[in-house]
Amino acid sequence: MFLGSDCIALVTGASRGAGKGIAEALGDAGATVYVTGRSQTEGDSVLPGTVYATAEEISRRGGKGIAVVCDHSNDHEVAALFAQIARDHAKLDILVNNALCVPDGLTLSGPFWEKPLNLQDILNVGLRSSYVASYYAAPLLIKNGGLVVNTSSPGGRCYMHGPAYGAGKAAVDKMAHDMAVDFKPHQVAVVSLWMGLLKTERTQAVFAAEPELYSQLIDMVESPEFTGRVIASLAADTARMARTGKIWFAAELGAEYGLADIDGRLPPSPRLMFGDETQFSDVVVQ
Repeated sequence: MFLGSDCIALVTGASRGAGKGIAEALGDAGATVYVTGRSQTEGDSVLPGTVYATAEEISRRGGKGIAVVCDHSNDHEVAALFAQIARDHAKLDILVNNALCVPDGLTLSGPFWEKPLNLQDILNVGLRSSYVASYYAAPLLIKNGGLVVNTSSPGGRCYMHGPAYGAGKAAVDKMAHDMAVDFKPHQVAVVSLWMGLLKTERTQAVFAAEPELYSQLIDMVESPEFTGRVIASLAADTARMARTGKIWFAAELGAEYGLADIDGRLPPSPRLMFGDETQFSDVVVQ
């Protein structure tokens, strides 16, 4: 799927993980991609990756990567980011709200009151940050009718990592629905995209530490680039407004678009992984 350099995209939280893969896939499609993150040099995080390295990789793949150091908990920095995009291009075609604070202790077992209180930080960078970015992006998105994607997960419907995580995911899903109502007259599509288990730097570290524990999940893993391919196809879809305001499994949307992951296979949908499939029967319009 080729979007071309005139397609201006922003992927938040793209130093590593899902954001990095999504941004690189949009680079494969030839887009001009702004990427944000806080990591400027290796060592800024315990995990590898920097916002500059992601931008360089986008350009190497045929797109144009533009790195912007931005803390999405700081509204002034976010406003300055969109002011820069407005000066440079006066429009925005794709906004991917992906920035997420992953607090230490998120995956600990036990009830929420026995875990660190700072798990609720995910409601700041993750939930609130998606609202703020969409707020500042709106005047640029409505110029030509753009696309907003909130990266999310089935944690918005089932128990996953506790109530802070679940509340954050459920909220960005609902936010996509409600923003779609406001954006519809301007032909801006807004969706929440449920990704599967991604092969990110964090996941690989966990798998390496306990390979036997996670061996059964290997076949479920999909690359972060796959999500980016889905987003590129959605952006190029002239009928994308029919999908606005809804939640979509990335794997199922990818199947509709005839996509494959970087290893040539279609990732399996995680729909049945979370119990009775009827639990999610209203999530996706078939």
